[in-house]
Amino acid sequence: MNTKKISLKVNDGSEMGAYISVPEGKGPFPGIIVFQEAYGVNHHIRNVCDKIANEGFVAIAPELFHRSAAPGAEFPYGDFSLVAPHFQAITPDGLTSDITACYDWLKVQPEVIHDKLGTIGFCLGGRVSFLANTRLPFSACISYYGGGMHTIADKATTAHAPQLFFWGGLDTHILPEHVETVINAMKKAEKPYINVVISYAQHAFNCDDRPSYNAEASKEAWAMAMAFFRNKFNK
Repeated sequence: MNTKKISLKVNDGSEMGAYISVPEGKGPFPGIIVFQEAYGVNHHIRNVCDKIANEGFVAIAPELFHRSAAPGAEFPYGDFSLVAPHFQAITPDGLTSDITACYDWLKVQPEVIHDKLGTIGFCLGGRVSFLANTRLPFSACISYYGGGMHTIADKATTAHAPQLFFWGGLDTHILPEHVETVINAMKKAEKPYINVVISYAQHAFNCDDRPSYNAEASKEAWAMAMAFFRNKFNK
């Protein structure tokens, strides 16, 4: 694959860094926006982008804290106090602008199939992936253990694409009633979704840089995630 870092102009006048990973070979390819955890576009998120490129998709991971943190900022797992000021600084309007900047970038890339775009996100990024689905016409969106998603569940009424949700059954951060709120909102809005609770997985089970990593759950969820993208992009 080919990787690079770019800077995108956002419609509020800010500039946002992003990590790009492009498959080898002759395109064009579907495009996927990868939304970070609260710890930055770090080794784990870049690795996710590279894995996505190896699956045959162009991946872009925007730095969602670009308004408050230095370009390329990464934060250590286990010390949320360092993340908190940046986490608290994000807003739905700002995130919508960031999502739109990535969407617009994908729409003009010659190596991207412009009507086959999706999103995937982890924790904070899981919530942003859901928000993205409600704001722009993506083909498929995936949320891994999206923290706080229940607080914006009412936005399900404007979801454009099928949404795949992954949750850890042992997650102590996201409670069963939070999951229920999100899924009930999708049901009420009559929007297509798949809901997967992995009973033996904790929060952040996909991240092999964290103690909660579960190799079995990660592998199983990844296989389903890639099948979901392929199915929806090939409709």
